[in-house]
This record gives sequence, structure tokens and C-alpha cells, in this order.
Amino acid sequence: MKTITGELFNTDTAYADFGKKADEIVSVSGYVHRIREMTGFAFIILRTARELIQCVYAPEFSEYRLDEKLCEEACVKITGKVVGSKDRDGNDRYELQIHDIKILSLPAETLPIVINKKQLDGIQLNTVLDLRPISMRNPKERAIFKLQEGIARGFREFLMKNGFTEIRSPKINFAGAEGGTNVFKLDYFGKTVFLAQSPQLYKQALVGVFNRVFEIAPVFRAEHHDTSRHLNEYISMDFEMGFINGFEDIMNMETGALKYIMNLLKTEYAEEVAILHADIPEITEIPCMKFMDAKELIMNKFKYTPSDMKDFDPAEEEMLGKYAKKELNSDFIFITHYPSKKRPFYTMDDPENPEFTLSFDLLFRGLEITSGGQRIHDYNEQIEKMKKCGMNPDAFETYLMFHKYGAPPHGGLGLGLERLTMHLLGFKNVREATMFPRDINRVAP
Repeated sequence: MKTITGELFNTDTAYADFGKKADEIVSVSGYVHRIREMTGFAFIILRTARELIQCVYAPEFSEYRLDEKLCEEACVKITGKVVGSKDRDGNDRYELQIHDIKILSLPAETLPIVINKKQLDGIQLNTVLDLRPISMRNPKERAIFKLQEGIARGFREFLMKNGFTEIRSPKINFAGAEGGTNVFKLDYFGKTVFLAQSPQLYKQALVGVFNRVFEIAPVFRAEHHDTSRHLNEYISMDFEMGFINGFEDIMNMETGALKYIMNLLKTEYAEEVAILHADIPEITEIPCMKFMDAKELIMNKFKYTPSDMKDFDPAEEEMLGKYAKKELNSDFIFITHYPSKKRPFYTMDDPENPEFTLSFDLLFRGLEITSGGQRIHDYNEQIEKMKKCGMNPDAFETYLMFHKYGAPPHGGLGLGLERLTMHLLGFKNVREATMFPRDINRVAP
């Protein structure tokens, strides 16, 4: 009888370790990314999980002879000798002198697009998305989502270093967290339920358990937007923290998280940053501006007449981004004290002026990537706010349990992973920064 020991299976040598393996025989598995046949020898570029490794075939290296079935996108295991050299800039580089190639599998058909160039030239975005399992094999496309991994990883690491507990909230809910009609309804064994717009109601409840919580998970918005910045399913990076002194504590925590994320990208994701020519911002501090002051700035400095005095349109966000960069030397700006009528029912009103809230949005290079603020923690105050919003408190009995039995001053935020990635890389469409986008027209692949 066989037993499973839990020992990890990995016989390959990573390219990062080649410097320690010079003149040794190693094995590496991956895809044949490109074959360049020359007179008397050939270059075979091997694509591994994160790297391209140059392998050189020549008859004098061994008795092995190239299999005529070998082709691009074949899965192979290459064994050979690590040989060092210098690149044009004098940096160490390594390649593999091929001693043997074991073909593990062969593609049934030729790829419908060329993926072995530096980027996918001249291919329409819809085609890229239709062929996502293939198009992401391109090194530049792949780098997008490796860098996105770094963003989520940095968010998680920073918060855990600061006393947060990671949670998992349900995505089938009894009510919409944000109110309104932009929720997906489901028939749940004869009952009407909703896909989660956010983990808001649950992360508040869990503040009463862990004090500080966070989640990185999908959320769903049934909005009929077909724009370059909207998705119907996206990844929200949320946190909620209790025993705060004010909503500024939340902005301070996000500023610290963003500093940590950007430093992580520059250090441990430098290869992806270089491939993507990513403009990683330097963050020392992030300026703040009140909502109405921002409106006056837009009207006076940019001579723009807003169509909505309760929110910003994309053009206004772009103006604020330009102002922050030029006048404040910041890629980011917090806009605070949004009107109460445009914020969810759980948002705390400003005691000095209840028409506005202790809330904020964070704009990054002219695009809103975060919404957050202080929440109502008093039971009676939350009941009153619900009634004011035309809501029935009886329908939120389990949510209000948190408030009824004692809730600390608390608040939090939600940060859109795809939007942050999109603007970090200078993309024009959020779908470019989404592995498998879901919008009003796309539910596949």
C-alpha cells in the first residue's frame, strides 16, 4: 500500500539558482516558448512559471538529437549544463546547454495568436479576453497578474503585521449591503437572496470579535455600465477596524498599506515592474480635501460646471488628480466629507454638519479606487438612519445584533484591486487588469 508523506515534488532548478549551479547538470520543466534554428545549432527558449530561460542545442553537447515533433507550446523537461556569460551591460546571465529533452505533451493545434513576442501586438482586446487561457501565456500579459499578486500580498502582509485577522464572509446574503437596486437577485430554494455587493455587514459584525479584520474576495454589482472602468464582478480588498479615534485612522492605515505595497512591488516584483514599465509611485503622505472644497476648486480653477453636486463625474476626478500631481506632488488625494445622501445607511454623519459624512474616497491619478469612512456604532442612531433612508430595520435584525449588544467606534474601506492595477500600469480599460472579466456582455471564458 502506498502512503502520502507530504513531501513536496520539485526536481527542477529555478533560474534564480543558476548562479549557484554553474557547470552543474540540472533539469527544468516548462513550455517551449520559441525555437530559433541556426546553422548547426538551435536556441530553445523555455517558459517557466515566471521566467524565460535560454537553452542551447548543439550536437557536440551530448548524444541527444532534437525530436522532429518538438514544437512551440510543447510541455517539456530539459536537462543540461548551466553555463554563465555576460550580457551587454556586463551583468551575469546563464543559459542551459541541452543534454536531453523529454517531451511531456504536445499541443493538438497551433495557437490562434502569437504569444511568444514581448507583447501581444495588434490584437483586439476582445480577442485577448476571448482567448484568456492562452493570451496570458504571453510574458507581458502574465506579468500583469503576477504584479497584481504582489498588490494583494502586500495588502495582506501589512494588515496582518498591524493586528488584523483575515476573514471569509458569505457571498449569498439576505440583503444588499449598499442599498439601492444594483444587486443580483437569486432564487435560493424559493427565497429571494442577493449576491454580496461587499462584505460590509459581516466585517462590521466581526469587529466585535477580532477588533480588526480584512478580506480579499469578489463582490458583485448589477450595474448596467458598459464602460472602461466598470465590472460586474471584481476583487475588493476590504478592512474594518474598531476602537478608532476618528475616520482619519482609517486613512492613515490605508496610506501605510499603500506604502508597503509599492515598496514590495519595487523590491520583490522588480522583474514584472520592468517588463510592464510600471510607474510605481513614491508615497510619503497623502493630501486630503473636503468634498465641497474640491467642488469649488473644480469650478474656480478648471472653470468646469458640475452636473451633480453630490458626487464627482469621471472628468472631475481627472481634474482633481491633475491638481494633486501638479500642485501637491502626489499621485493620490483623499476627498473627505461626502454628502450624506450619496453614502450608504451605515455611514456616520458629521456631528458638525449632518448633511455630510465622516467618509472619504481615495483618488489615484484621477480615478477613484477606494471608498471608506466611519460607521455608525450606536444602535439607536443606526435605527434612526435606516428609517431616514426608507429602510425597515426589522429586515436587518442579524446585522443590528452587533449594534444592539455593544459596538465600538469603527470604520473601514474597500479598495478595488483591478482598478488599482489598471491605473498603476496606465491601462485605459479595467478589463486589461482582470483575469476573466465579468461585465454586462461577458460571462466567458
